[in-house]
Amino acid sequence: MSQKKISAIIACYRDEKAIPVMHDRLSKIFKKIKTDYEIIFVNDGSPDNSENILKKIVEKDPHTIAVNHSRNFSSQMAFTSGMDIATGDAIVFLDGDLQDPPELIEQFYKKWEEGFDVVYGIRTKREAPLVMQIAYKLFYRIFHKISYISIPLDAGDFSIIDRKVVNVLKTFPERDRFLRGLRAWVGFKQTGIIYTRPERMFGKTTNNFYKNFNWATKGIFSFSYVPLQIMTMLSLIVFLLSLLAIVVQIALRLIIPDSAPRGTTTILIAVLFIGSIQLLGISILGEYIGKIFEEVKQRPKYIVNSVFKNRNK
Repeated sequence: MSQKKISAIIACYRDEKAIPVMHDRLSKIFKKIKTDYEIIFVNDGSPDNSENILKKIVEKDPHTIAVNHSRNFSSQMAFTSGMDIATGDAIVFLDGDLQDPPELIEQFYKKWEEGFDVVYGIRTKREAPLVMQIAYKLFYRIFHKISYISIPLDAGDFSIIDRKVVNVLKTFPERDRFLRGLRAWVGFKQTGIIYTRPERMFGKTTNNFYKNFNWATKGIFSFSYVPLQIMTMLSLIVFLLSLLAIVVQIALRLIIPDSAPRGTTTILIAVLFIGSIQLLGISILGEYIGKIFEEVKQRPKYIVNSVFKNRNK
C-alpha cells in the first residue's frame, strides 16, 4: 500500500513574518506523522515581502510550492487556487497568520484515518476582545438557525478534507464562495475537533467591522432564504395593520368624530414606518441580485501571476 500524501494549503496576506514559522511548524508536524506531504502557500496579492520570502523557502524545500496571485482575491479564492494544483489524498486548509495551529493537524489526520471525510476545527474559545467573541458566537448561532443546511457551530475554514470531497468542491462553478458552507452542503462523514484559537503571532488583523459584516452577509445570503421570508411576513403584517387602521379610522369618524387621529405627525410616522420596511426589502433583494450579478459575469475566480517550484523536485 502506497504512503498517503497530505497537501497543506495556506492562504497568505500580509504574513511575511509568519510564513517561515508556518513552514517550519508544518514540516515538523508532517514528519512527526510520517506521511508524504506538500505545502502550498498561496500569496493572495500581499503588498509586503511575502513573495521573496516564499521564493527562498521553495528553493530550499522540494516539498513547498508558492502561488502568487496578481492581486487580492480573498482567502476563499486562495484556498480554491491551492485546491486546483494540490495532489494530496487529503487537503488541509489554514490561514497564514498562525491562528490555525498546525499542530492540530495530527488530530485531524487520526480522525481522517478513522474514516471521516471531513474533520474541521471548532473554535470554542478565541483570544480576542470580548465584543468580538460575542459577535462571532452570535453570528454562528443565527447562521445555524436560519440556514437551510446544518452548519457546525464555531467551525472555520481550518480543516482536513478527503480527496473525494475536494474533487466535488472543485466542480462547483460559483465565484462568491463561502467554503465552510459548501463543505457542510456536500455532506459525507464529518466531525469536529475543539481548540482555542490564539491571537496573531505577528502584526495586526486586516479584518474590521465592514469586512466581518460582509463576511456574515456572504454566508447568510448564500445559504438562507429566511431574509426573503421575513420580508414576506413583514409585508403581510403591514398590510393587516393598514386594514385595521382603516377600519378604526372609519369607526372613530362615525362614532366620535373629534377623537380620530389627525395632523402631520400621524402621517409622518406612517410614511416613515412603511418607507423603512420598503427600503429594508429593497436592500435584501439587492443583496441576492448582487450575488446573481457576480455569478453571471463569469469572470475568473482568481489570476495567478507566478508559481514557484523547487527545480530538484
